[in-house]
Amino acid sequence: MSLKKITLKGITWNHSRGFVPMVATAQRFTELNPSVEIVWEKRSLQQFADFSIEELAKRFDLLVIDHPWAGFAAKTKSIVPLDEYLTKGFMQDQEQNTVGRSFESYSYDGHQWALAIDAATPVASSRPDLFEKYGLELPKSFDDLIALADKGLVAFAGIPIDVLMSFYMFCCSLGEDPCQQEDQVISQETGIKALKLFRELATRVHADNFHRNPIQVYEAMTKTDQVAYCPFAYGYSNYSRRGYARKLLHFHDMVSIDGKTNLKSTLGGTGLAVSSSSKDISLAVQYANFVASAESQQTVFFENGGQPGHLAAWLDEENNRQTCNYFKNTLPALERAFLRPRYHGHMFFQDHAGDLVRDYLMKGGSEEEVLEKMNELYLKSRNLQPA
Repeated sequence: MSLKKITLKGITWNHSRGFVPMVATAQRFTELNPSVEIVWEKRSLQQFADFSIEELAKRFDLLVIDHPWAGFAAKTKSIVPLDEYLTKGFMQDQEQNTVGRSFESYSYDGHQWALAIDAATPVASSRPDLFEKYGLELPKSFDDLIALADKGLVAFAGIPIDVLMSFYMFCCSLGEDPCQQEDQVISQETGIKALKLFRELATRVHADNFHRNPIQVYEAMTKTDQVAYCPFAYGYSNYSRRGYARKLLHFHDMVSIDGKTNLKSTLGGTGLAVSSSSKDISLAVQYANFVASAESQQTVFFENGGQPGHLAAWLDEENNRQTCNYFKNTLPALERAFLRPRYHGHMFFQDHAGDLVRDYLMKGGSEEEVLEKMNELYLKSRNLQPA
């Protein structure tokens, strides 16, 4: 007599790092629990950043989400507070073994809205073969970076969302975190310095980069021999694994702009959440527990292209061997990364403010006007109420 299968549906993002490990963990979970089938669908990276999790939660049991949605989730209750379903011991392990502030990024209003199954922040990357070919050394300072950019060998992700995250990075690195006040994004003094520094670099990269996300930058770096270095883009360990791309990338910590500390970039990564509309919440939570466990993160998740969110996987010798020490080399950047705002309306600001920064980087203009327009968007986002 065959068991009646329960089917759970999940939605994740369309990249080897986002899709394949979820399919692999789902397959293994089904092998261990034959009555459960988990079917994963995928959406583009832009849809992943933009599309409302409230709408997705109506259609899917499991959601891989971006942490700025945490405040929205807390307001709308579209996903379940996992701390009410998982054991205290498991939650303590997740918190104690967080990569940087990844665990905290899904905590809001006293609850845990997702498990940090993937950790990332902008880091530097290089083509070691091109550095050797041209007799170059990795840049250490911002001046070194500008000198390398003058050779036409530098690229960064220049679509609106990425330049906004990089603007945050420049502000943090100048000593002031953005969005800490309710009436302005950043002080005018720091904001002007950040914009000018960013444009100093932006005028030295090819215009194509303003249409590229991090994946497209890495594809350009590995498919052609035109770019030797990316100073900051959300890291993808896939490109440091043998056979994934035409050429291997090495990943590093970033340059310093003050000669003392390296750039402080803006935390990314993904979390696994469970829809409050699911008819099988307990099973969905059981699968989330399986994916986020140290054992899965170190093995099946990583081995199938995942970029784990559990510290044990980042310190694992075999995982580092397979990725040219991606995890050990970039962990310091993760540990100091800035946790961006997660209040309910911040997604509105995030969706629109990047256009202002990108236009300035491409065309120049008044830094004061850019900051003034950003503040207008920011104030509007602070006043947004749940639908």
